Amino acid sequence: MPITDPVADMIVRIKNANERKQPKVVMPHSNLKEAIVGALKEEGFIKEFRVTEHPEHGAKVRELQVYLKYGPDQERVIRGITRVSKPGRRSFVGVEEIPKVMDGFGLAILSTSQGVMSSRVAKAKRTGGEVLFTVW
Repeated sequence: MPITDPVADMIVRIKNANERKQPKVVMPHSNLKEAIVGALKEEGFIKEFRVTEHPEHGAKVRELQVYLKYGPDQERVIRGITRVSKPGRRSFVGVEEIPKVMDGFGLAILSTSQGVMSSRVAKAKRTGGEVLFTVW
C-alpha cells in the first residue's frame, strides 16, 4: 500500500524509535528523506545514517538506516518533532518568517530551491521555502 505522506511516515518512525530508545530506525529510502536526515545529522540531532541495498524478488530495494543519538545517561537528543507542512496544507515562508523553534533551542527543516536545509542554514543563505517540520 503506497504511503501518501512519506515525510510524516519518516517522522513517526523516528519519534516512535526515539520514545523506545532504540539505537536505529529503518525506513524506505527516498532522496528527500536522505536529504532530511543529512540536515538532522549536520545539526547534531542524529548520530549517523546509511543507505543500504538488498535484493528482494529480483529487484534491489534501498533502505535508509538512521542511527539515533542519546546522551551519556540515555537522555534523548530529540525531545520533540512535529510536522508543519502537510499534503493538504503546505506552509511556505520567506526568510523573514522562518520560525524560531523553542526560543532557538530547536530548529525547522525547510525544503528550499537550494535543497533541504535547517532554518539556521536557510537564514544564513537568505532563502525561504517550505517548512517540512520542526525538531527540538
